[in-house]
Amino acid sequence: MQAKLTRRKMLQESATVALGSTFLLNSPFGILNQQQDKSRVVLIRDENLLDNAGNLNQDILSGMLDDAVMKLTDTDSPAKAWGSIIKPYDIVGVKSNTWPNLPVPPALENIIKSRVLSTGVKESDLSIRDRGILTDPVFQRSTALINVRPMRAHAWSGVGTMIKNYILFLPQPSSIHGDSCADLAQIWSQPEVKGKTRLNILVMITPLFNVVGSTFSKEYLWPYKGLIAGFDPVAVDSTGLRIIQAKRKEYFNEDRPLNPPAKHIALADTRHHLGTADPAKIELIKSGWTSGILI
Repeated sequence: MQAKLTRRKMLQESATVALGSTFLLNSPFGILNQQQDKSRVVLIRDENLLDNAGNLNQDILSGMLDDAVMKLTDTDSPAKAWGSIIKPYDIVGVKSNTWPNLPVPPALENIIKSRVLSTGVKESDLSIRDRGILTDPVFQRSTALINVRPMRAHAWSGVGTMIKNYILFLPQPSSIHGDSCADLAQIWSQPEVKGKTRLNILVMITPLFNVVGSTFSKEYLWPYKGLIAGFDPVAVDSTGLRIIQAKRKEYFNEDRPLNPPAKHIALADTRHHLGTADPAKIELIKSGWTSGILI
């Protein structure tokens, strides 16, 4: 028994050294957390991500995601960055989002799959899906989650975010719809979720900044051509919300609050202590295209 304990301790110490002094193991967000006072969030954009017809350049998207993860982990290669987040023995569920009007691009799902498999994870230990996660055998035994979804204005919660993307881990998602979905952060205490999330990717390629009731209109999509990534889902969501609010002000020529308000983000911090929503406590790293960045 003593030999096993010593070996385990050595492995833990080696992992910590590999990540550098910036990170701690066993954080509320999974395996990684900043040791500093601020939550690190990376906003990365590329002017050429979409062509004039709106087609996505997968090579540029791949580079953007790798760059974001390298900046999050303070590493100098994609292999080191992804290897610090996902281990070969992990069982990985990638919680995507398939809302027909603004789904996660299949190209991005494929890039994430490639990066996870490159760490040594078995393909049989990887699943990417939105609905049906509670009965998915990989998600049922997962040790690690990657959370990815597009940012959009939402008729029930103000905005659809990283925090909200886990709502399908509830057997009855409607049970948490009260008070404009104010307590969405409770989902992150579910045993299927708690402590497993290694990375949050908020897709800001063509975010949706307004809805009228439950009606979708392409008029309210715009080519922001970005990704927001972080370990703290609240900090990621808070950053995305600031951009949405700035776009609404720009578009409507006035401060026009979301209806309903996106109260679940602030409450995830102040009521549920899931992460930080305060911009003053977020280390925002901006990379790439700056025109129209809005933050």
